[in-house]
Amino acid sequence: MSPRQWAWLRPLAGVAILVALVVQLGADPFTDGLRRTDATAVVVALVVTAGTTWCCAWRWSLLSARLGVVVPVRTAFRRYYRSQLLNATLPGGVLGDVHRGVEHGRASGSMRRGVGSVVAERAAGQLVQAAMAAAALPLLPGGLGPDDGWTVVPVAAGLAAAVVLVVVLGWRVVVASVLASAGHVVVFVVAARSVGVDASLSSLTALGLVVLVAASVPLSVAGWGPREGAAAWLFAGAGLGAATGLSVAVAFGVVSLVATLPGLLVLTERRADVGPLPDLEEADRG
Repeated sequence: MSPRQWAWLRPLAGVAILVALVVQLGADPFTDGLRRTDATAVVVALVVTAGTTWCCAWRWSLLSARLGVVVPVRTAFRRYYRSQLLNATLPGGVLGDVHRGVEHGRASGSMRRGVGSVVAERAAGQLVQAAMAAAALPLLPGGLGPDDGWTVVPVAAGLAAAVVLVVVLGWRVVVASVLASAGHVVVFVVAARSVGVDASLSSLTALGLVVLVAASVPLSVAGWGPREGAAAWLFAGAGLGAATGLSVAVAFGVVSLVATLPGLLVLTERRADVGPLPDLEEADRG
C-alpha cells in the first residue's frame, strides 16, 4: 500500500467504525456524551494535560538527545502542545506528530534523526502504555479479565515488559511515560464519572488503560473511531453497557480536544529554535 493510499485509509477506517456504532447504538450515546460533559471534567483535563504534555516533552527531549538532535524540554513542550492540537483536529490523528518530526528534522539539520526522534518517542510511550494495560487486565470488571487461574500471567507479563523497557529505554523515559499514561487515565475516569458511571476506580482505571491502547491505533478521524469502538465493546463486556462506553469515549474525546487548545498559542510560532512549518499534506505522504 502506497503512503497516499495509507493516508486515505486511516480516516476512512475511523469513519467506518463511527458509522457502525451509529447503526448499532444510534445517535443518543454521542449526544449523551456531549450533553453530560461538565465544567469539572474540562478543567481537570486542561490541568492534567498540561502535566502529561510536559512528561511527553521530557521523554522526547531525552530520546532526541540520544540521537544527537536534542530538543530542549521547554521547546519540546511548545511543539508537543501544537502536535496534540493538530492530531486532535486534522484527519488521520497523526499529522501533528508528522509535523513535529519534519519540523525538528529541518531545525536540527538531520531529517532522518529528527523524524526518528519523534517515532522513538511515540513508540516508547505506547510500549509503556501497553505494558501498564497488560498488568491491569486482572482489574477489568465482568468477564473481561483473565480466569482466576491465569490472573498472574498478565501481571507478570506487564512487569517483565516494564523491566525490559527500563533496560532498553532508561528509567527516566519509562517514568515519564508512566506519568503521562496515568494522567490520561485520570481524565478518562473523570469523563466516566461525568457521564454517570459508578464502577469502581480500579475497574475504570483498567478500562481506561485498554481504551487508550486502542486509541493509539492510527486508523481514526482526528483520534475518533478505534477509541469509541473499543470503549463500547469493553463496557458491554463489563456489563456496563455498550452505549455507556460510547458516551464515556465521546466525553473523553471532547475534554481531551479542549485540553489541546493551549496549542493555539504556538500554532504559528516563528522562533529560531522552531524553524519553518512544513507542509502537512506533503509530510504525511512521506
